[in-house]
Amino acid sequence: MEMRSFGNTGLEVSRLTFGCGAVGGLMTKGDAADQDRAIAWARDNGINFFDTAASYGNGVSETNLGRALNGNTDGIVVSTKVGLNNDDLTDVAAAVTKSLDASLMRLKLDHVDIFQLHNTLGRPDHRGTLNVDQVLNDVVPAFEKLKDAGKTRFLGFTAKGKADDLHKLVKCGAFSSAQIFYNLLVPSAGEAVSADYPAEDFRQLLDVAMANGVGSIGVRVLAGGALSGSEARHPLGMSSVDPIGSNTDYATDVQRALQFNPLVEAGHAASLPELAVRYVISNPALVTTEIGIATLEELQAAAAAVNKGQLSNEALAQVSKVQAGFVASAS
Repeated sequence: MEMRSFGNTGLEVSRLTFGCGAVGGLMTKGDAADQDRAIAWARDNGINFFDTAASYGNGVSETNLGRALNGNTDGIVVSTKVGLNNDDLTDVAAAVTKSLDASLMRLKLDHVDIFQLHNTLGRPDHRGTLNVDQVLNDVVPAFEKLKDAGKTRFLGFTAKGKADDLHKLVKCGAFSSAQIFYNLLVPSAGEAVSADYPAEDFRQLLDVAMANGVGSIGVRVLAGGALSGSEARHPLGMSSVDPIGSNTDYATDVQRALQFNPLVEAGHAASLPELAVRYVISNPALVTTEIGIATLEELQAAAAAVNKGQLSNEALAQVSKVQAGFVASAS
């Protein structure tokens, strides 16, 4: 597995990150033996970055990852997250400290490598509303205290919300990592899109992150599963998924995904998921790609896709044509 420098942190991370979230579901609902087997396989095959969060299964993911790692983090990068609700904003420092302390207990660690803010910025979500000024004035100082205390080495955030806010946080100098939404259906973090493109415009955030020494973690690279080309969900995964970055719905995302099938039929990739993974790693600005899984086989397939390398220029040109068709069909 190829390794990449993670921004200005000095960390070397694998091009594939093991996602421990609920969308795939292995680390929240899977059998312990299957979880242990997948993590052991990942470590044996050069995957050294494991990402979890307190909210994944209400701590279950962290507990399972902690059991599987059993304190052995030699050569491993571990990240976790905190999501703040409106009540937490009355005492941010207490809320984030309590969250990280609980996470470390579940993970059986005395620190994590990266501690990330896991809120939508500038827009309401299920937790509440958090704006960029609150992040800079309240969250960052609280995070810095945890860093000074040795409980985390670096700070990060999930880049979801208003593009202006996301760009401001990437440029502010406080954060060393950003989880960035990027996939075949929502390519705007990696390239310019037209004003009428039917999905979120992240305004080439990957390039901005790279220019500012911020390590980028590509997330939702399979669009929550839509880029499998099927609406069927694995029993371990979330039963329903909102469209990732698009302004439509999950079923529409699946239908758009199927429009990339001619590239598979032409031999540019063996499957739609492989095409999706190899598309994102074709962008040199993206450091690592996070995959959520339900089974070891899905992890192995993702690793194989990464190891095959980027798509050909011919394939990328065909991808652009399909993406341009989304604009025409939406207008």
